[in-house]
Amino acid sequence: MNDMVLMLVDDEERYLETTRKLLERKGYRALTATSGSEALMKIAENQVHVVILDVKMPQMDGHETFREIRKRFPLIEVIMLTGHATVESAIEGLREGAFDYLMKPTDVDVLIEKAEEAYEKYRKHQARISRAMSDSAGKAKS
Repeated sequence: MNDMVLMLVDDEERYLETTRKLLERKGYRALTATSGSEALMKIAENQVHVVILDVKMPQMDGHETFREIRKRFPLIEVIMLTGHATVESAIEGLREGAFDYLMKPTDVDVLIEKAEEAYEKYRKHQARISRAMSDSAGKAKS
């Protein structure tokens, strides 16, 4: 079992449930949210490593949700997902720091591959922070 926790954020509930089930069959833990505000609430309550975030959603769209995730939970990696991709939207998401940008429908194996790459980046950031904290704690004792 993989220790990565994914969150799928999309206003299309059927897509969420189908994708969540496919991921779980492959041994991944996947949380779901149908809106940006619900995603932010669940992220605050759960350990999440990678968010798969739909761009086009009512109220709080994917870009706005991404900016809030980045502000509140800077280590979480975000993969933007849309069925309505434009070059401008992809550039905006990547410029803001999204890990990657995928088109719907995306094969679940491609989604997993990108999520694994994003999780590896997350783990490297965590390891650097841990080393820096232990280095500074060691220097404080000296």
